[in-house]
Amino acid sequence: MAERLVDVINGLGIALHTFPVQVENPNASEDDYKAKALKLAAHLQLVPEDDIATMTARLHVSRPGPATPIGDDRHILLGTKQGFEKVLRERAYYIWQQDGCPHGKAEEHWHRALEQHLRERAYFVWQQESCPEGRADEHWRRSVEWETY
Repeated sequence: MAERLVDVINGLGIALHTFPVQVENPNASEDDYKAKALKLAAHLQLVPEDDIATMTARLHVSRPGPATPIGDDRHILLGTKQGFEKVLRERAYYIWQQDGCPHGKAEEHWHRALEQHLRERAYFVWQQESCPEGRADEHWRRSVEWETY
């Protein structure tokens, strides 16, 4: 299976995340990779449900340095409480901006950021283990334990 990096972009043209996507079909087109990345982004709830239709995807454009996905800074922040809080704080701020900067909803935005982060971590662990079927609950549990210990 060939793997390609695919950027998922919100309605403002900002790359939200870059997914490493594998498609089983050896004759897969760029659109197949893009469709799978959009499906993953919707599953991870990177944007509010009403904004899912505004997301687009593009094949990742190379940049200097190691080929790591945008937004995947786990290698830098892994295992640090400060790093974990920084990631959640930045994501909660982004969610707050997307929601129109409402007052009095900081806790809701923090919990949404945590949920998104844990979903991404579970997906990341699942991918590292070669995408086993029927083990989503186990990956979710392991992600929650890892990030909240």
